[in-house]
Amino acid sequence: MSTWLSRTWDRWQRWSGVAGTTRPVRLVTAGLAACAALVVVGGLLLASGGGGRPADFGLLVGLIVLAHLFGLRMRVGSTYIDVDWGEAALIVGFTLVPAGWLPAATGLAVLVAKPVLALFTGNRTTAFEVVRASASLTLSAGVAVLVVSASGVQTRPVTPSSAAVVVAAAVLYLLCSALLLALHLGVRDGQSMFGVVWQALRGTPVMIVGNVALGLLTVGLWRSSWLWVLPPLLWLLHQLYVHRLREDEERRTWGAFAAASRSLHKLDEVAVAQEGLRAAQSLFPVRAAELTVLASHTRYHGATRGGVFELAAAEPADVQPAENDRLPVVTRLLEVAGGPVGLLTLRLARQSTWGLNDQHRLAAFGDALAAALHDAATHSALRELRERNTYESHHDPLTRLLNRDALLARGDAVLRGLDARSPVALLLLDMDHFKEVNDTLGHLAGDELLQTAATRLITDAGESELVARLGGDEFALLITDLPAMSWDRDAAEPDLLGAARTVAERRARALAAALASPTEVAGVTLSSEVSVGVVVAAAGELDPTELLRRADIALYQAKESGARVTAYDPARDRTSTDRLALVAELRTALAADDQLHLVLQPAVDLHTGAPTGVEALIRWHHPRRGLLTPVHFVRAVEASDLLGRFTRHVLDQALGFAAQWGALGMELPVAVNLSPRSLLDPRLPADVAELLAKHRLPASRLVLEITETVVLSPLPVTDQVLRDLRQLGVRFAVDDFGTGFSSLTFLTRIAVDELKIDRTFVARMGESKQDAAIVRAVVDLGRQLGIRVVAEGVETGDQRAVLRKLGCDAGQGFHFSRPLPGDQIIEALRTLASAARPSRKLRAEPGGLASG
Repeated sequence: MSTWLSRTWDRWQRWSGVAGTTRPVRLVTAGLAACAALVVVGGLLLASGGGGRPADFGLLVGLIVLAHLFGLRMRVGSTYIDVDWGEAALIVGFTLVPAGWLPAATGLAVLVAKPVLALFTGNRTTAFEVVRASASLTLSAGVAVLVVSASGVQTRPVTPSSAAVVVAAAVLYLLCSALLLALHLGVRDGQSMFGVVWQALRGTPVMIVGNVALGLLTVGLWRSSWLWVLPPLLWLLHQLYVHRLREDEERRTWGAFAAASRSLHKLDEVAVAQEGLRAAQSLFPVRAAELTVLASHTRYHGATRGGVFELAAAEPADVQPAENDRLPVVTRLLEVAGGPVGLLTLRLARQSTWGLNDQHRLAAFGDALAAALHDAATHSALRELRERNTYESHHDPLTRLLNRDALLARGDAVLRGLDARSPVALLLLDMDHFKEVNDTLGHLAGDELLQTAATRLITDAGESELVARLGGDEFALLITDLPAMSWDRDAAEPDLLGAARTVAERRARALAAALASPTEVAGVTLSSEVSVGVVVAAAGELDPTELLRRADIALYQAKESGARVTAYDPARDRTSTDRLALVAELRTALAADDQLHLVLQPAVDLHTGAPTGVEALIRWHHPRRGLLTPVHFVRAVEASDLLGRFTRHVLDQALGFAAQWGALGMELPVAVNLSPRSLLDPRLPADVAELLAKHRLPASRLVLEITETVVLSPLPVTDQVLRDLRQLGVRFAVDDFGTGFSSLTFLTRIAVDELKIDRTFVARMGESKQDAAIVRAVVDLGRQLGIRVVAEGVETGDQRAVLRKLGCDAGQGFHFSRPLPGDQIIEALRTLASAARPSRKLRAEPGGLASG
């Protein structure tokens, strides 16, 4: 008995359509039906004394049935909405029967009309759906009756005021039924569907007006001889409605088709599938859709949820929609140039129909979707090929480590991103006796050993470190997290990088020990010992190519000496490319206007404190290496063909500053250091003359600082250049006097205007009698020969006092002023002049020159 009841219950559920609905839909429908039943009962009780006739009630039911049978269906996206003559029948009903009978008549008529309509049109409608529609329209009719009852007007006979109330009730009936339909679609599909209902209302204003007008006309002609005009008028309105709905549907559909075609322009297969399924919803009356892409054997499944497809990718066996299996299915094979690329399956909504226009649209849409999938697949294949080629061009095929080119490219990017003073290290590792492994165990065993070494290196390397296989049995490791160094421009390199080199060498020994750990290859236990070359430098000092070259030299030294780990020794490297790199970078700096700048340091009269001249010192603000002083690049410049351009650049800037001071009344000479090689250039005097004329300065305002080595040069070209410069009126100063090994006879051969005592003697003259004697001797020599003497490196008041007591003319150093940029030197000169005793005009005396 229980089995029979269970089967009967299942059959009833399938017949009624309950099995195909969700629990929220069933609850909402049950609630609507219960409310509709209460409205019907209340209306009948209210109208029990209204004097209505059963025949009129039956006639009204018949009219409402006809209104639904001759209605139309409008499709909005994947949803069909019934458009009938219910408003006209409702208006007639208010004048035909008591108002309380209208909800019952409406509900009963829908229960009759829906099954009959399904029988004749072939659109399958479940009993559950019929109940839902009947309950919704019954409640809507009840709301209309409530409005009319609340107004207090009599609908029989019809008056202008009652007609207005009835029309308002009919419009409210329409809105209420639309809202209840939106509620049903929202609960059924998971999201709000008011947009769909709004599109339907917006597309049927003519029909709404026509329905109301038809209802009022029917009331006016009721029981008159002109009632025969209603059928032809109804037919004409029906044709007009059909034409408007078809036109509106075509417009929306092709607009959606154009938007769908544009949305398919994606370069990713998943994106194309997602847009394709969403477009299917806007173009066709579907409840669900499936797209199987043949190339990837992946099925994408979309289900309607409130106007949006929820997309999921799954294997075909994973997609088993129990409800959708019972829906009508339309399929389209997607082809491009005769080759299949996918299969589109549309599961139609129950109440929908599939016409010839839908078939044409599906054909066009299928071709567009097929082309989009084909383009996406082609783009994906090309992208994968490009990525694979890019990966293979930057990685070693055996170990999957970076190759040499990738190490140089990425290493350069890493170094550029670091502070120029940050220490970095490059470790170059080479396996010892690797050839014996290949010769004895074969190349496959050698490959296995290389892969093991690569795995150990990757395991040991940090996230910021680069590991590469350079070829053969050679590996490299770029380390950037070494301890920071203290930056002292005057210190030697080992002092700067000593701590970082110690850490790098310790790391190299640890790596060598890790790689030497025994491993089994081809059934034989091996220990692959390695030699390591280590180079440490500042990030802005060397590029990866130079680091690799120096590491290779260190590796060669390690193998030659038998040491496992060896650091780069500059003394054993006579082919450094750093000088060449500096020359190339200087060429760029000379063409720019923001890298090479002068700083200026005044020389001061030791007796009065007044400034007597200014020395111009060049600084290079390198974009990668940071601030460079001449000690870092002068040798490279002197050994290149850029010396002439470089000298002219410095002289031009220095004379420009001197011209500015002169315009302000401070006629101070400017001193410029001259390279010994510059005096080998016979064009130098002409260049100096041209620059003096450019800045409108007398030659006496320029002091060229030369060294003893220049003065002692026996070359005829040097003597000629010195004579030509002297004839222009340019003055000369001997820089760092006392540090060379020259004879004093050069002071009688070359007309020198100034001697500059080297800073080392000035710094030690307080503790060393020898240094003090040298300073005293130079001062006495200058006094006897009439040559001005300037002491460099004066840093304390005591040093100034001693020099002044010795009779030294001028001093230069931090005690008076640090080297200053051009925009600050004028203020410094004014401060020195105002503090001088006695005050005098800032003008160089005939015998007095800038210290330079």
